[in-house]
Amino acid sequence: MNVKRIAGAALNQTPIDWLNNFGNISMAIADAKAEGVELLLLPELCITGYGCEDLFLSDWLYEKALAELYKVVELTDNITVGVGLPVKYEGVNYNTLCMVADKKILGFSAKQFLANDGVHYEPRWFRPWPKNKQATIDTALGLVPFGDLIYEIDQVKIGVEICEDAWHENDRPAIRHQEKGIH
Repeated sequence: MNVKRIAGAALNQTPIDWLNNFGNISMAIADAKAEGVELLLLPELCITGYGCEDLFLSDWLYEKALAELYKVVELTDNITVGVGLPVKYEGVNYNTLCMVADKKILGFSAKQFLANDGVHYEPRWFRPWPKNKQATIDTALGLVPFGDLIYEIDQVKIGVEICEDAWHENDRPAIRHQEKGIH
C-alpha cells in the first residue's frame, strides 16, 4: 500500500456566496498542493454552504452547484479532492461528497444518514442513500459512479462518510467499507 499525505480543511463558507465559497475552496487546494498533500477533504456542502435551508428545494441551486463543481475540477491537477455539494439524481435531492482527481470526477458518495435534531432538518431537503447501492449519474464531464462508493486511488482504497453517517455506530458506512477492504 502506498502512503498518502492526507489533509482536511475547515472553510468559512456562506450559503450561496458562490464567489467567496469558490475562493476558499481554491485557496485550500492551492495550500494543500504547496504542502505536498495528495488527498484533501473539504467540508460537507462546501460549494453551496451548509445553511441554504429551503433553497435546497430549488432546482436552480443544484445546477449552479454542479457548475461550481466543474470549476473546482479544473484545479485538481496532481491532487485528489473530496468536495461537498448537493446533487439531484433522478429527481431526488442528495447531500454528496464528490471525489475528484487530476481534473476528473471519480464519483459522488451520497450521505446515508441525515441529521434531524437541534438546528438540523436535512430530511426536509435530502433523501438518504441506501447502503451498498451504486448507480451512475450523467454529468457534463461524462457518466460517473454515484451512491455508496469505494474509491481506489494509487492502489489505496478509500471509503467516505459524511458527518451524520459516522454517528450510527452499528450501521455506519465505515464498518461496511472496512469489510470491503478499504485502507
